[in-house]
Amino acid sequence: MKARALISAPCVAWTLALASAALAWWSPLRLVSAAFVLLAYCAACVALVAQHRRRARGVASQTARDDLILIAYASQTGFAEQLAKESAAHLEAGGTRTRVASLGALTGADLAAHSRALFVVSTTGEGEAPDQAAPFVRHALRAHGMRDTLATLRFGVLALGDRRYRDYCAFGHRLSAWLIDRRAQPMFETIEVNNGAAAALHAWQAQLAGLCNGVTQAAWSAQPDSVWTLDTRTLLNPGSAGAGAYHLGLLAPNEAALDWRAGDIAEIQPRHARATVQRWLDAHGLDGAANVHCEGAPVQFADALATRCLPDVETTGQSAQAWIDRLQPLARRSYSIASVPADGRLELLVRQARWADCGAPGGHRLGLASGWLTEHAGQGEAITLRVRPNRAFHAPGDDRPLILIGNGTGLAGLRAHLKSRVREGHARNWLIFGERNAAHDAFYRDEIEHWRAGGFIERLDQVWSRDGGELRYVQDALLAARTRLLQWIDEGASIYVCGSLKGMAPAVHETLARVLGQARLDALTLEARYRRDVY
Repeated sequence: MKARALISAPCVAWTLALASAALAWWSPLRLVSAAFVLLAYCAACVALVAQHRRRARGVASQTARDDLILIAYASQTGFAEQLAKESAAHLEAGGTRTRVASLGALTGADLAAHSRALFVVSTTGEGEAPDQAAPFVRHALRAHGMRDTLATLRFGVLALGDRRYRDYCAFGHRLSAWLIDRRAQPMFETIEVNNGAAAALHAWQAQLAGLCNGVTQAAWSAQPDSVWTLDTRTLLNPGSAGAGAYHLGLLAPNEAALDWRAGDIAEIQPRHARATVQRWLDAHGLDGAANVHCEGAPVQFADALATRCLPDVETTGQSAQAWIDRLQPLARRSYSIASVPADGRLELLVRQARWADCGAPGGHRLGLASGWLTEHAGQGEAITLRVRPNRAFHAPGDDRPLILIGNGTGLAGLRAHLKSRVREGHARNWLIFGERNAAHDAFYRDEIEHWRAGGFIERLDQVWSRDGGELRYVQDALLAARTRLLQWIDEGASIYVCGSLKGMAPAVHETLARVLGQARLDALTLEARYRRDVY
């Protein structure tokens, strides 16, 4: 209003002056000249007002961006997305506005439009970004030049990872380095989270509190453990050239524990074999029957040791309790759940990992978790676990077609989806599965044939790598069926891949990119129509 008032007075004065001149010196040429001058001046007045308004809007827009924090997540199993949303709720409760978005849906320009951003990102595979972040990695992280484009951005990174892998939290650190290279300013050091460690999450919450005027909330806690009972264990591939694959059935501690969705994960607390613990006790001259406190509960020393990382022989003379206070707990192992709650129990498909070890009985040693589940734990044994939602692998709630692709024990997650689809009456399912030999490795053969005969598997492609033939791997079957694949995608199908990260998953991804084109595959990823649970 003020700018308009300042401009209108001169405009009126000039108009009167020109009118007086026109009357005093009546001449068509002079009148035309005066009219042009008047029009030019009025146009300048209008332009000045418009510029003032644009500047005012720009200031208001910048103020809004300064007040809003972007929270971008890159999640493989849904945990990073969950933490991003919890972070947003924390900040909103403290009066700070937020915007939550998948990193894969953002561009460098989107980041530059904000003054503050938080990134909650996982690392998967060999130090790689989660699938949903692939478009951002391709179009932003790999772009060259434009080093000052984020000079006004302040940021923080929560990097999720697993210390058992060499490239621990690699994507989080790579993202942080990229931001700094473009002159963005870190608000605090990157916070690493090893397998959801509570201490690291509390450190992140402390940083959030600092961003919303010190407002704090109750500390985040992991899903509580529950104790299940090993009811059945069946070898599914006797005579196989590969390691044993076992079907396990676990009974719930109560009916309320039967609560998960197809695609979710069981995080198993592994235990050492009793013989392993006893050898360690003997080497240290300690009594396994001694009473100690572990995880806040009284237990025998040997039982507590079974859940701890056991160091090499030492002669420290420590007490049993001192050992438990010092030793780190065994890292959990994640397995795709192969059943649905309506089955009345939690089922797993576990491959027995074996490692050459001339000092071990039989010349080999078993993997810690797989050995516990497939050999050392007896029927009726307690199995400690917690169910973790895997939102990134949940199926859509409608009856759209599903293309389910997997190999080996990856069939576990696909089986749960098929069970769920059968119960819901959704019949447009295409299963592509690969293993070694049809004679020995056709897991759940009768069940799959029953679903196929009942019309719940519209198409079934099974390939056997050791049986010869033209199609030896799932990617070969996928490429051979490319016309049908395109048809299903055009009809709205979603693609779910479950199984080996090395070999199968990258090969399937390359085949999909070849058949669909990278741009369309990126679009499917952002639309949550291409999902993977690979390990």
